[in-house]
Amino acid sequence: MIARNPLAACGLALALYTACAVGSAHAERLIVSVSNHRVTVTPNYSGEELVLFGSVEKDASTPAHRAGYDLVVTISGPRADMVTRRKERRFGIWINTDYRQFLQVPSYLALFANRQFDAIASPEVERRQQLGLNNVLLTQRVGPDYADVVPNDAFRSAFVRLRSEQGLYREDTSAVTFLTPTLFRTGIPLPAEVPIGTYDVEIKLFADGALLTRTETAFEIVKVGFEQFVATTARQNGLVYGLVTAAMALMTGWMASIVFRKD
Repeated sequence: MIARNPLAACGLALALYTACAVGSAHAERLIVSVSNHRVTVTPNYSGEELVLFGSVEKDASTPAHRAGYDLVVTISGPRADMVTRRKERRFGIWINTDYRQFLQVPSYLALFANRQFDAIASPEVERRQQLGLNNVLLTQRVGPDYADVVPNDAFRSAFVRLRSEQGLYREDTSAVTFLTPTLFRTGIPLPAEVPIGTYDVEIKLFADGALLTRTETAFEIVKVGFEQFVATTARQNGLVYGLVTAAMALMTGWMASIVFRKD
């Protein structure tokens, strides 16, 4: 097809140039997989570790002088609203004096790399690509506004610290291992308190401080057995769940009164 309009011809040429530029910009691509895409949680579940493995695939346009790669893996669990409260001791007792609500933040968050984030990229790239817990966006309700705040904000620091103590937020800059110059692996630890839902995994490839390409995968954590039945009933039949729970409480109390009754 011939473009008769000069502007259209220029636009077509620009589009072709852009397509070529984008194609040449991605001289590498990532091939990844997770050892298990569906983790089942049973009553005796005590946690486990998945393995993410993959390779960097090069093509003819990969620069010959490319010395090595850096890799950053981000795992995000189901998002939810959470609250962090500040307690102070007043009149001899601890009371809640203030709180901060975090909006739709990951219930599980892990950031893994093959070396320190500041060695992988510049501070600007770290912030833009959210490398490290200090750079991850955690939106808060601050009065009538919504914003992310500086990493040393007291509520943000307490939120990250509490989640980290539970094993639900973590950062490890030696967790990714390159088995060969292009073959890599990392473990994904899942504690016993891991939330149920879908987990998104984003893998970013860097070289010489610049982001080359990225890819994504996912896995799912589900409940099975009696726990799944209880969770499904509570979600889909709240009234029935409430009545059964009340009946079980009454029965337990009645049985306890019989067992511990004094003649």
